[in-house]
Parts: sequence; C-alpha cells; structure tokens
Amino acid sequence: MKPVRVRFAPSPTGALHIGGVRTALYNYLLARKHGGTMILRIEDTDQTRYVPGAEEYILDSLKWAGIAIDEGVGAGGPHAPYRQSERKEIYKKYALQLVDEGKAYYAFDTEEELEAMRTRLKNEASSTQQYGVATRMGMRNSLTLSANEVADKLSQGVPYVIRLRVPADQTIELNDLIRGNVSVHSSQIDDKVLMKSDGMPTYHLANVVDDYLMQISHVIRGEEWLPSAPLHVLLYQSFGWQESMPEFAHLPLLLKPDGNGKLSKRDADQMGFPIFPLNWKDPNTQELAKGFRESGYLPEALLNFLAFLGWNPGTEQELFNVAQLIEAFTIERIGKAGAKFDIHKAQWFNQQYLRAKSNKELSKYLLTSLGELGIDCEVDKAEKICQAMRDRITFPNDIFAQGKFFFYSPSVFDEQVVQKKWNAESITVLSAYRDELKKLETITAENAKITLDAVCAKLNIGVGKILPALRLAITGQGSGPDLMQTIEIIEPKEAAARLDFAIQNIAIKK
Repeated sequence: MKPVRVRFAPSPTGALHIGGVRTALYNYLLARKHGGTMILRIEDTDQTRYVPGAEEYILDSLKWAGIAIDEGVGAGGPHAPYRQSERKEIYKKYALQLVDEGKAYYAFDTEEELEAMRTRLKNEASSTQQYGVATRMGMRNSLTLSANEVADKLSQGVPYVIRLRVPADQTIELNDLIRGNVSVHSSQIDDKVLMKSDGMPTYHLANVVDDYLMQISHVIRGEEWLPSAPLHVLLYQSFGWQESMPEFAHLPLLLKPDGNGKLSKRDADQMGFPIFPLNWKDPNTQELAKGFRESGYLPEALLNFLAFLGWNPGTEQELFNVAQLIEAFTIERIGKAGAKFDIHKAQWFNQQYLRAKSNKELSKYLLTSLGELGIDCEVDKAEKICQAMRDRITFPNDIFAQGKFFFYSPSVFDEQVVQKKWNAESITVLSAYRDELKKLETITAENAKITLDAVCAKLNIGVGKILPALRLAITGQGSGPDLMQTIEIIEPKEAAARLDFAIQNIAIKK
C-alpha cells in the first residue's frame, strides 16, 4: 500500500460549512489511522468569489476542532506553495503540455458566440447545449483555425481559454470506495475549460495537477463533486498519470433534520442552530452567524457527532474520543445515503462529554461566567455547584444560566407552584425550618434533610407535601438540582433569609 496522503482543499469564499469540517475530519482520521499525512490546500483559483478573512477562518476552525495539519497552508512542506493562486505557472505548463499533445486546444470564442451556439442548440431541441464533440468543429478554436491564424491571435493578445479535448467515443470508469463502480460515456462530458482567459486555472485542472504533484493517495470529498469525477479521471488519462491516480470516496450529503433536502444555512437559521464551527461575520453584510464554539459545543463532542453523520463503527458504541475514532474508522463503513443533521443528537453528545468532566474542569466554565459579571466565588463552592448541576446541563454556560439562584435570592416565584403548593400548612413547616436553620453556621445536605424531617415529624406533616414549597422559597422555581445539596451550598443563614422573604411576600392563593 502506498503512503496515505490526503488533502482538505476548501475555497476561501466564506465561512467553513460544518459539512466541510466533516470532510476534513474523515480525511484526518484516515491519515492518522495509517500513519499518513494530512494536507491543507487552499483552492482560490476563482478570485471573483474570494472573501477576505475566509482563509484565516478555515485555519482557526480546524485548530479549534483539533484537526491537525501536517503539511500545507499554515504548516509548510515540500510541495509549497499550497495556495492555488500562487501556482499559476505550474498549471499553465501542464495546460500547454496538453495543447502540444493535441489533448487540449485554444478557444477564442466570445461570449456572444457561445450564447449563439447555445441558442441554436436549444432551438434545434438538442439534448445538450454544451461545447464539446458535437459543436467544437463549428466554433472559433485552434481545431478549426490554421496554425498561422492561431499564432496571430496569440501574438495579438486575443483573449482565449484552453479547453480539454474530450474523446469522441469512450467510456470512462472509476471505482468509488463508497459508491462502487461509476461509468460515464464521454459524450456526456463537455470540453471543460482548463485555463481561463485571466490565466487562472479552473478547479478541474488545478485539482488534478495538485493531487498528482502532491502524491495524494485518497480524495475524500463531498457528493457534489461526484459528477466531476469522470472528468478528473479523463484528465489523469490525458496526462498519462493513471498509475498515480488517487482512490476516490464521495461522501453522502448532509440533509435537513427531517431528511427532506440538503442542509443549508437558511434551514439552520430558521431552526435556530449553528451551521459554522465558529462565529462568522459576513464582511459584506456585517451579518453575524453564531458558531458551534460560541453556542457552547465542545470540539470533541462535535467531532464525535460529525463522525456519525455518514459513518458508523458497526457496533452499538456511540461515544468515541478522537483516538478511538482513528482506530475504528474505515472508508468502507461510510454509507451512500444522505445523513440527517439531528441537532438534538449533537446536544446529546455535548451533554455526555460535559458530564464526563470533573467538577474541577466544569468549575472553570462557571468561574468564567461569574468573572464576566463581576461575581466573586470560591473555587470550592464553584465545584459544589457543578456537582449539583452536572446532570442538568447541555452547554457550559448552562451551569450559571440554570443555577443563578446559587448567587441571587429569588424575587419572583413559579406561579404554578404557588397556586398548588403554597398554603398555610407549608408556611407553618417552613417557618419552623427557618428557625432551625438560623441556629446553624454550616450545614451538610444530610443534616439539612435530617433537620427538615425532624421539623415535619414534630408538626405531623409529611415531608413530601412540603418539598415543592421549600424549593420554591429557596430557588423561586418548581424544579432543579438536589434541594438539600442546594441548601448546603448557599449555607443555612442565606437559606433562612430566603425562607423569611418567601413567607412574608408570597400570598396564599384561594
């Protein structure tokens, strides 16, 4: 087996879509599993779509996700430069080689001439309106002009493109590692432009030349590139590089949560979840799109989620750290069918990874939230709060957002609980419990429970009848973490003060 060399080759035309992160992840897993090389190449041949800041965004996103680059932009390497806009002369050399060998040709057609050709074919009810085998001999190119005419046009600087000369009657085949055999007749492929009039190569030429020169072993990319694969195979054949052609694997689409169509930014916006790894501000509209990082997703949870969007390990196991993903990953277990983007599953993964963290690790998130608000909190107390909240959170910021009552006495109270559970009986018990708490400097969750049990026993009122009203007075809410643990954390004097406030301010509903 030849050395595994894979590339992630995004275009800097905007924010990196989460589907691109999945593509990068699959490339990364394959490279790491086989001790290979992960290359980052920036495909910026279409300068009209270039967006300032997009390249930096790609690098930052991969770094945050933990997808390390071995070679390429940001890392260097033996095949530099790795930005296609800096490799123009390389592509021109290979395009001219095909022209010299009669496998490509100069085309001098104007936009008006091209439009006239398409209109004519449309009027003739032709099945295709493409520049190819059936039409090229009626156009203005080096196949129909004399050598002197071509030389004159080139010397005069007449604009031209270089087109691939697709064979007239040939079946082009490739074996896709995910989809099996793909077969296309050359009559279905038009004479694609390889070199544009501005001297820049098209994606097709640059992609194939770079993959060959960089010795890429596997091309793992999105399903949208499958229709271009036969053309790329034809280019490898035209150059005589068949033996060096990489293996292809075209990934399944990411679908909307309901499975009805390809996932888009608009869908994500409408459903209220991110579609980019990091926050992205559009430099033209200044519109801010929230990223997975800023929404509270952990990178390791996101990678685990993305890995399962199209791949499965063949077992019931769902939680995989990166090392386990590397060990389990095979291209053969990637499916053809589109994968539903279930954001609830992404949240579930995030919950699992948060819950696996120690209280000390979780406390860092809480202390960060508190620091931003200027709230002082001892580390020991923060860790106790995290212990109480850990099974109730989905995102790191939830620790404070759902546990504000640890720091603020409630001033408003859940009306439903007030209606159902706040009565003279509960006030009697809570008043007695308040008086007992006032006598204490410290308390444990166990002793808080023992004290409450003793008060209820003395008054001959069941503890279960009182707990909702007690939680209401302490937190203002009808549900939350362990109540006795909460009382331990806020300490008895504060608990007594809250009970006092509730008794004086919550009216009994008739």
